[in-house]
Amino acid sequence: MKSFIPKEKDMQKRWHVIDAEGQVLGRLATKVATLLTGKDKPVYTPFLDTGDHVVVINAEKVKLTGKKLSDKMYRYHTGFPGGLKETTAADLLAKNPGKLIQEAVTGMLPKTKLGRAMRKKLKVYAGAEHPHQAQRPEPLAI
Repeated sequence: MKSFIPKEKDMQKRWHVIDAEGQVLGRLATKVATLLTGKDKPVYTPFLDTGDHVVVINAEKVKLTGKKLSDKMYRYHTGFPGGLKETTAADLLAKNPGKLIQEAVTGMLPKTKLGRAMRKKLKVYAGAEHPHQAQRPEPLAI
């Protein structure tokens, strides 16, 4: 008996739009990561990109529980000596709310070429408007 390996023509990539208003960041990120990887589909294959495209709107209205707004730190290094930069979740939510969701979802995806391909299928917008109406995304309630 041979193993079933889905072909590119067998996979149907759909578009989903998720409203992040009032959603808890971690729970939203797990649902988005599942959609991007394709683990919710019966044709899921670990070494193929079987996931869907996801558009997240209202990123500025996402919630963080507890004291994470003030305590959670996001760090990166510029590459220069003494170049460690850090910001709190509250500052990041005020300046770039899309980056907050992007970071949460990226941490849940594989750190490989396949993970980078999945990451490209995520579109995050701070407001309620998005330019992907032509793809006819289906609203997804969480």
